[in-house]
Amino acid sequence: MTSAREIAAAVRSGASTAVEAVTAALARIERVDPVLCAFAEVWEEAALRGARAVDERIAAGEHLPLAGVPIGVKGRRGPRGAGPLIAAGCVPVGATAVPGPGTAWQTWGLGRYGRTVNPWRYDRTPGGSSAGSAAAVAAGLVPLATGSDGAGSVRIPAAWCGVVGLKATNGRLPSADRTGLAAPGVLTRCVADAEAYWRVMAGPAETAGTAGTPGGRERRTPTALWSADLGFAGPDPEPVALARAAARRLADAGAVRLLPPGEPFRLEDPGPAWLALRGGGDLGTAARVRAVNDRRLGALFRRADLLLTPTTPCAAHGHDGPGDRYSTALTWAFNLSGHPALSLPAGLGRDGCPVALQLVAAPGREELLLAVAGAARRWCPWW
Repeated sequence: MTSAREIAAAVRSGASTAVEAVTAALARIERVDPVLCAFAEVWEEAALRGARAVDERIAAGEHLPLAGVPIGVKGRRGPRGAGPLIAAGCVPVGATAVPGPGTAWQTWGLGRYGRTVNPWRYDRTPGGSSAGSAAAVAAGLVPLATGSDGAGSVRIPAAWCGVVGLKATNGRLPSADRTGLAAPGVLTRCVADAEAYWRVMAGPAETAGTAGTPGGRERRTPTALWSADLGFAGPDPEPVALARAAARRLADAGAVRLLPPGEPFRLEDPGPAWLALRGGGDLGTAARVRAVNDRRLGALFRRADLLLTPTTPCAAHGHDGPGDRYSTALTWAFNLSGHPALSLPAGLGRDGCPVALQLVAAPGREELLLAVAGAARRWCPWW
């Protein structure tokens, strides 16, 4: 599938039109979505109106960085958070699937035609809760889809569907989550499209001079610390091995300098604190865990630029769910702390499904995550 940046360049140059790009996306959705179930709603008439408006803006000489890019937005309220993308020329074509009512939070998604499936294996979940966004992007229905991440809800489906998933620093972009645990994010097929998303959402003042250079203004190779389990998670061997190999490939590409292993990095298990903040436990315990982890993460980012881990402790499970196992084990610590994080495809497991490497940076350093992740385009096979 053509990338978001390629679509926008073609529309801006006059080689194509927004109407053509959106019409093609709608045709792909009509053909594939009865099986994939990635969309809860498709807005054909509104999307074509929006595409015509983009073509009129281009004809009037307006510069639109994402002109004519068809996007999915997470859930029926998704357009509320996509205002900057729409202003930049994106055209929402539909609401992507999220969990159905009464669904356990370790979940899949519910689309127009039924349960959302993983494009790599239909008997596996795409992850949740940005399930439809990840499936739609992975299957090439749209090049970019929005998500939100309260415990890993962008990064986990990105990992299991083999796409890029960026969670912003908590509080840096608007979020309706009253607990402060959720942050907006995006799912794309390539890092360059995630960079384009971030430039639009963060604004030029935030990103000037930093995108595309590992380490940003520092102009040096960023250092990275590897942790297989954050000291508590107990991940399966295969995701650990594939993520570790991906971290080494980033180092071999010159994108990072891996710090020598020393005393293992350890966080307190964030699970009880996260659940308490969602209304299910002792807030005193939550405050203690958060304070301990904030101190440890603060110390880590004073000596390293990045923390690298597997994104998930396990491969994508079946639609019946993993039972009591938390797929969020390696992600929700950074919703509690607010750090930005990115899930990057690391390879395929023995079951044929993707697993991923998670990159975590200090607050406000999304540009560093994207710059380092950009090195993966050299070795990620399906890009």
